[in-house]
Formats: sequence, structure tokens, C-alpha cells
Amino acid sequence: MNRTIKIRPSASPLLLALSIALLAIATSFAATSQAQAPARFVGSITSIAGTTITVKTDAGQAYQVEVPVAASVKRIAPGQKDLTTAQTIQFSDLAVGDRALVKLDPDAPAGTTQALQIIAVKQSDVAQKQQKDREDWQRRGVGGLVKSVDVGSGVIVLTSGAGATAKTITVNTTKSTMLKRYAPASVAFDAAVPATIDAIHAGDQLRARGTKSADGASIAAEEVVSGTFRNISGTIASLDTTAATLVVKDLTTKKQVTIHITTDAQMRRLPDRMAAMLAARLKGTSSGFGGAGGGGAQSPTGGAGATQRGGAGQYGAGGGQGAGPGGGQWSGQGSGQAGGGPGGPGGADPQQMLSRAPVIQIADLKKGDAVMLVATDGTTDVTAITLLAGVEPLLEAPAASQSLLNNWSMGSGSGAADAAAQ
Repeated sequence: MNRTIKIRPSASPLLLALSIALLAIATSFAATSQAQAPARFVGSITSIAGTTITVKTDAGQAYQVEVPVAASVKRIAPGQKDLTTAQTIQFSDLAVGDRALVKLDPDAPAGTTQALQIIAVKQSDVAQKQQKDREDWQRRGVGGLVKSVDVGSGVIVLTSGAGATAKTITVNTTKSTMLKRYAPASVAFDAAVPATIDAIHAGDQLRARGTKSADGASIAAEEVVSGTFRNISGTIASLDTTAATLVVKDLTTKKQVTIHITTDAQMRRLPDRMAAMLAARLKGTSSGFGGAGGGGAQSPTGGAGATQRGGAGQYGAGGGQGAGPGGGQWSGQGSGQAGGGPGGPGGADPQQMLSRAPVIQIADLKKGDAVMLVATDGTTDVTAITLLAGVEPLLEAPAASQSLLNNWSMGSGSGAADAAAQ
């Protein structure tokens, strides 16, 4: 039952890109400076007091720097490396949260640390770029589990969806395609590192962004992010809410695994009726999903303003694009009539149903609960990405359930993968 799974790409690996861009500028300084180059560093502004700023580097070092009136302060766009397009700004334009490359003045009075030049990337600019990246991943992105990889041709075949919605997608890569890989034991999109295509294997979770064919069956990829993750199904043997950990006995390996629950983990509990419906659908015995009226729920990829509108069916919903910045892919209205319409036989999307399940916290779980989860790759110690409780009926169709959970995790996560992925 060990499979790989995808997490949604929230935004692109922007922090890494910004650091690379600023370091590239620092390198250009070094190339044109005299033999004894002045000190320089890159980080985020954590405080501003008078004419002094504190900058904390990504390595965790904090520096207090005085910024005299004569210091040059410039602003560049996220990812920009060419200073010819930099805009001169005032010291007062800097703000906590901005990224900054600081070049120190080698001629400053002894015992003082003064800036000669500051190159800043405004936090507001970063937020705007992240939003654009999220929208672009939603509009031009695809995701699924890797079925096969042809290293020679650069073709990757994915499987996406579950049950009646399952399909294959061909991802075409070239030498110019940006390939990245999730770091070991990490679920952070921003921490993804460059990789080669031969690092991608069958069963991996993958998202790609680029130009899709008219039928959506293929994509010319500009960017690809992949990773190896683990599926675990079992019962909770113990839990520690203070430490935010669970111990689950894996039904496949028969061994106990410690699960760490972070604030980024998606946790939901399936209502009994929903779990039964999903299990029936995955086993091919479902006759419909209609029922008593349902309310609206926020689209997992919709962002602000993109909500799902339930029709008459409790778990039925129609298609259509959601409003709002995120463009929720499952928003719309459906009649939910048993036996027909969007909420009828075969109408409700399994991933959509999962996304309507109530959100829970670790305190809502107890010893003996059955859970299914997707986590970082590991043998005895992993970090949860997605966790579902109330899954007893789904464990009767384990293979289909894994596919269901994998694809839902890819398509409904937060942060970058959706950012990169949503």
C-alpha cells in the first residue's frame, strides 16, 4: 500500500527563487569589486528602528545595520537579476518582511556596521507574484501519480482521478523544462530542489505546469515538481495531542509508525453516509449520490470568494469554475436528485466529496480510530500531509481508496503545490 502522492503545488518556490536572484546580484558585485570585497548578505528584514534595520539570513543569523542617508536603496521585482531595471526608493519605503541584499560600506567608521547599498524585494511584490503563480498553476497545471517515465524522450505518463473520473495524462518535457523534487522528509514546495528526470519513478506524485492540449490529455511542461510519499492505512494505537503525534499500526506492514501532525496537514473526518457512498462508488456498486439538501463548502483550490454551492443533493454538485482569485474547480450548482442530474449516479466527484468532509483537529481523534493518510516517505517516523478518519468502509476497497486519497491530496492541499499546484 506504499504509494507516492502529490501535494498541491499554493505558489511557486518563490523564496528559493528570490534568494537565488539576490545571490546572483551579490556575485556580480564580487566580480566587479576590488580584491578585498566588502561583506554582503541576503535575508529578510525583521525590524526597523530609526535608521537601523535588522536582517535575518536564511541560515538564521541576524545582523543590525545602520543605513545612512548616502546609502543606495533600490527595489527589484521578484526573480529579477539585472540591476539596470532596479528602481531607486527611499529608506522609508522598506518594511518588515521585505527580502534584502545588504552590501556593507568598507569605509564605515571603525566599530560601526553601515550599509553602502541595499537591494530589496518588497513583500507586497512577493505576495502578488505568489497569487499570479497560484492562478497560473490552477489554469495551466495538471497532477497525478506517475505511471511511467521515458527518460530518453522526456515523456511522463500520469494517472489522475479515481473511479469513473480516472484518466491518463501525458507530460512532455524538454531540456528547458524546470524539474524539481521535494526534499526528503519535507512537504514544503518552497524547499523543492532541482532534479533530473531520472529521479522520477512510477508511483511518485507529480504536478506539471505548461500548455495543455485541447482535450487535457497532454501537456507541454514548463515546470515539473515531483516527490515520493507514503500511504498508510490502519488504526490509532496511541496519540499525544501535546506533541501532535499519533502512532498508527500500518495494515500493510503490520508495524507501528509515528505520525507527526503539523499545522499544514489536512485532516478531515468522513460522515458515515459519505464513507459508505464513496466505498460503494469505488467498488462499482453505487447507484447514486442524491439525498437531502446540502450546504455550501469552500472550494479547496478556490481561495477567497470561490465557494461550492450544494444543490438539493447532500453530496451532489455540478461542475463549473468558481469565482474569486482561486477559481475553484469544483464550484457550481447541482440538482442532486437521486437518479439524475449532477448529484445522480456517477455525478458526484469523489475528490469533491472528500473536500466537503468536516475538518478536524488532532484532539478530535482517539485511540482505535481507523485512519488513512498520505505522509512523507519513511519507515517508522513520518509527517502527515493528508489524514482521513471515519474510513472503515473505504478499507474494504484499499487499492481504489489509495488512488482516491492520493489524487485528493494533490488537488486540495495548500501552499505551494497548489501554489504550485493550485
